[in-house]
Amino acid sequence: MLIHYAVPVSLYCAKIRIVLRHKGVNADERPPPGGYGSDAYKTIVPSGNVPAIIDEGLLIGDSEAITEYLNERYPDPPMLPGTIADRAKLRELSRFHDTRLEPEVRPLFAQVTPATRDPCVVLTQARNITARLSHLANLLPQRPGPAETLTLGDCGFPITFALIEELDAVLGLGITWPEDVRRYFDRIAGLSAVRPELETYRPAILNWIDQKKAS
Repeated sequence: MLIHYAVPVSLYCAKIRIVLRHKGVNADERPPPGGYGSDAYKTIVPSGNVPAIIDEGLLIGDSEAITEYLNERYPDPPMLPGTIADRAKLRELSRFHDTRLEPEVRPLFAQVTPATRDPCVVLTQARNITARLSHLANLLPQRPGPAETLTLGDCGFPITFALIEELDAVLGLGITWPEDVRRYFDRIAGLSAVRPELETYRPAILNWIDQKKAS
């Protein structure tokens, strides 16, 4: 059976679970032995990264590489379209999430703890996230394929969107959501592979936030 090393609050681990669920693939999900980045885990996954998978002896430790592999290894249902151009556009969308939107969210993690909160960082990242969401609104009309179809380009966004909402509630970010992005969030959040992930991930986010606020 495919092994998936994951931690509860990693949005990239959630991204893998969404793909696995959409593909109908069962995986043995395990926490990293000794914890994330531990020496014990690095004896299995040298980079110490999560997510990571092992499938019939093949180790992959990058979320983008994992999703591409899963799509080819388990081709039904396909999560990339048939043409070179359409596949490129969906990869562009996926990379926008991983290299543009998510990196603007990550600096806010340290701001949840009141003792380490810097109002200037909070304000800057709120502005940056709002700008990235505006950029995403410009990309979405170019997304190929039916709106109700889940693709590799979509899988990172619902968890990041949920995380932005919860951080907004705690930090008062005042995020402006373009209508096209909000409709996109609502649509993909209701998909059968995504909905269960959000139902389990939101409580994990809130638990993590509560721990940070209390520290």
